Amino acid sequence: MSFTTILGILVGLGLFVGSIFISTDNYFVFISLSSALMVIGGTLAATFIAYEARYVLLALKLIFKIFRAPQMGRGQLTGEVGRVVKWGYLLQKKGINALEQEAQRVGKDEPFLGWAMEVVITGYNGDETAEMLHNAIENAFSRNLVPVSILKSMAGAAPAFGMIGTLVGLVIMLDKMADDPTQLGSGLAIALITTLYGIVAARFFFMPAASKIQQREEIMRFRNYLIAEGLIMLADRKGPRAIQDKMNSFLDPAIHFNIDKSAK
Repeated sequence: MSFTTILGILVGLGLFVGSIFISTDNYFVFISLSSALMVIGGTLAATFIAYEARYVLLALKLIFKIFRAPQMGRGQLTGEVGRVVKWGYLLQKKGINALEQEAQRVGKDEPFLGWAMEVVITGYNGDETAEMLHNAIENAFSRNLVPVSILKSMAGAAPAFGMIGTLVGLVIMLDKMADDPTQLGSGLAIALITTLYGIVAARFFFMPAASKIQQREEIMRFRNYLIAEGLIMLADRKGPRAIQDKMNSFLDPAIHFNIDKSAK
């Protein structure tokens, strides 16, 4: 995670928490273990009922991974163009066997890219290669968005269970009111905390995590389409400079790959 991202999170949380400190001196009124358990427990139960367990666990795991550096960034796209251009030179100078060895090496770390290169090596033309690669990219993107759907569902469930918790708290409070009416105010505060927890869980955790995962998957899809365009041209045996120009057309001019500069 970049320094700017960390700073933005800290500043935002500081302002949020600071507003509470300005408003009251009874900070412990916002702490309720039973309310937290009701929101978390209800949300998890509903989610495991709605989705297969393996996908729910994957979605929960991905929440923590959003704090890591992204797998693909803007600056790395230039290197991806350079990599395909290098394969173009390799195919020109050493033939298909050299490209096959490169595919085996790349496939160990990047299965999709290794498979895509194998499609080119097999001898399909550009149109056939394009159809297969585009299908693979879109299907992979759809699969990778399943955790996003789950987290968005959890974001919808959390406030609902917060409201349920509030109703449960009100029932308990009204039941005890005859014994000690003076506790009405504090009991109502505790009942409302559950709704607060549900909204905070949805807007601070589940929805932001879903948005970040979707954004990263969209970046990876764009990167895969970028490489696919280069490999399609490679399948049609286009030259390295033609590959460079086609792939650069997808990028901001500020990050274009330049064969002439890279050769120096």
